Amino acid sequence: MTQTAAAASNVTPLKTTPPASATVVALPPAKKPFFGPRTKTRLMEIAAVVIPPLLTTAALLLLWEMLCRSPTASLPAPSKVIADTWELIVNPFYDNGGNDKGLGWQLYASLKRVALGYTLAAVGGIALGALVGGSTWAMRGLDPVFQVLRTIPPLAWLPLSLAAFRDGEPSAIFVIFITAIWPVIINTAVGIRNIPQDYKNVAQVLRLNPFEYFTKIMLPAAAPYIFTGLRIGIGLSWLAIVAAEMLIGGVGIGFFIWDAWNSSRISDIILALIYVGAVGFVLDRIVALIAVGVTRGTANA
Repeated sequence: MTQTAAAASNVTPLKTTPPASATVVALPPAKKPFFGPRTKTRLMEIAAVVIPPLLTTAALLLLWEMLCRSPTASLPAPSKVIADTWELIVNPFYDNGGNDKGLGWQLYASLKRVALGYTLAAVGGIALGALVGGSTWAMRGLDPVFQVLRTIPPLAWLPLSLAAFRDGEPSAIFVIFITAIWPVIINTAVGIRNIPQDYKNVAQVLRLNPFEYFTKIMLPAAAPYIFTGLRIGIGLSWLAIVAAEMLIGGVGIGFFIWDAWNSSRISDIILALIYVGAVGFVLDRIVALIAVGVTRGTANA
C-alpha cells in the first residue's frame, strides 16, 4: 500500500494548455454575375438571331461598295446613295404640296390602300373559302373559276378596274383585293376540308347550328391554314400596290419610284426599294404574330 502511494506521488501531473484564441476571418463577399442565367441565355438567343443577318448585310454592303465605287459604274455605291438621299432619310415627312412629299407620306398613302384592299380580301376570302371547303357542290362549281382567275396577273386587272371605277384610288384598291383574295380562299378551303371527323361528330352530338359550327368548330380548326393564306395575301398586296401606283399616279411609294426613274434619281429608287422591303417584312411579321396569338402557337411565326 505504501509503495503504491509512493508511485502515485512520483507521477508528474499533466500540464493543461490554455485554449488558443480563435480569430474569425471574414471572407470577401461573392461577386454576383452581371447577368443572371436566364438573362444570359436570352441574350445568347437574341445574338444568335441578330448577328448572322447583320454580318450578311455588312458583307453585301461591302461587296456593293467595292463593285460600284468606280465612277463608271452604272449603279451608285451605298456611300453615294446615303449622300444623295440624306434629306429624304432625315426628313421623311416633308410636304411641299402636290405629289412632292417625303417617303413617310408616300408609304402612308400606300399602306392606307393596302389596309382597305387587304381587309376586303381577308373577309371575302375566308367566307368564300369556307363555302368551297364545306360544300361539295360549291367546290365543284366555284373551284374551277377560282383556279382560272387566280392565274391572271394583278396589273392585267388595272385597265378593267379603271374602266369600271373611272378613278385611280378605287382601282388600286380593287387590284389589291383581287390579288390577295386567292391564297386566302384556297388555304381556307383546304383547312376546312381537313377538319377531323371527330370534330364534326362532336358538333352533331351537341346539335350546333350552322353559325355555332362555323365559329366554334370550323374557324378554330382551320385557323393555321387561314393564316397561311393571310400571310401570302399580305405579301401579294404590298407587291400589287407598288406596281399599280406606278400606273395610276398620285401619292404613293410606287409612283415615287416611277417618278424618280423618270427624273434619273437612281439613289432615290434604291432608298425607296429598301423602305418597301422593310415595310413588307414588318407587315408579314405582324400577321405572323397575330397568327401565333390566335392559334396559340399552332401556326408558325
